[in-house]
Amino acid sequence: MAEWVYPLGSASEGAWQVSLGAHDSRLDVDGWEHTGIKVAELAPGASVSLEAAGEERIVVPLDGAFKAAVDGEEHTLRGRDSVFAGPSDVLYTGVGRAVEISSAQGGRVAVALAPAKTEYPTRLVRAEETPVELRGAGNCSRQVHNFGTPAALEADRFIVCEVITPAGNWSSYPPHKHDEEKDGETFLEEIYYFETRLAPGSLTATAAESGEADTAGKDPVGYARVYASDDRPIDVNAEVRTGDVVLVPYGWHGPAMAAPGYDLYYLNVMAGPGRVREWLISDDPHHGWIRSTWEAQDIDRRLPFTA
Repeated sequence: MAEWVYPLGSASEGAWQVSLGAHDSRLDVDGWEHTGIKVAELAPGASVSLEAAGEERIVVPLDGAFKAAVDGEEHTLRGRDSVFAGPSDVLYTGVGRAVEISSAQGGRVAVALAPAKTEYPTRLVRAEETPVELRGAGNCSRQVHNFGTPAALEADRFIVCEVITPAGNWSSYPPHKHDEEKDGETFLEEIYYFETRLAPGSLTATAAESGEADTAGKDPVGYARVYASDDRPIDVNAEVRTGDVVLVPYGWHGPAMAAPGYDLYYLNVMAGPGRVREWLISDDPHHGWIRSTWEAQDIDRRLPFTA
């Protein structure tokens, strides 16, 4: 049975804290073919590199600023203080191109990838160009950065975005699937790379007055759910923290839950073998009605998260 949950450190390789699904990944996940992710934490002045391969890639700063060299051309990614500080510059590299990523001040960077053949040009997507969507309403409100979706980026196979869910809210909800090629649905593998934090203002007045450190004795945590949509077995109910990864090969997935007191972030990487690069989903029929309730609710006033 393949493993679908990878806590921080369980999918590390060399300089990479996470290395799953890439052509050079040590971990071979049974049946996993269409998506990959790498995450590295760089000390000041350090760098990581990826050789040319039949993969398209997008470089996503998680915290810190970076330079990425592709085909001898250097691109500056202005980055951000954290994944909760609004969009970052990102860099689409295209297919068959070596990449070197460096940081003068240090920081953490992700590379989303997918096996691909059709070439598209390298493109730097600035933070201010990133479509920011506020999705859902009420306690299903979340913020989506759509820098790698078909409407925003020319690419061969993958669809990449990131989602921020305020403390106490649910996202990836109602539960949905994209595991068949049929009318109204596309087959897409999906990766969730998670980060969590203590939500600003979540400390009680007593704790704040006592001068208690924001992170002292705290354990920022979220939860992720994946379950079977047909006779293929899958049953994930995972506690997730910064650096953890959940793979969704098929099945209903959602909710991704931000526990009270803790904000939740995830980077989504999706791709599949289908003819169309499009995110078409089916809702779990037991829960799809939830969407209709959003019309009578306001979007969470904590959104949008910005720098």
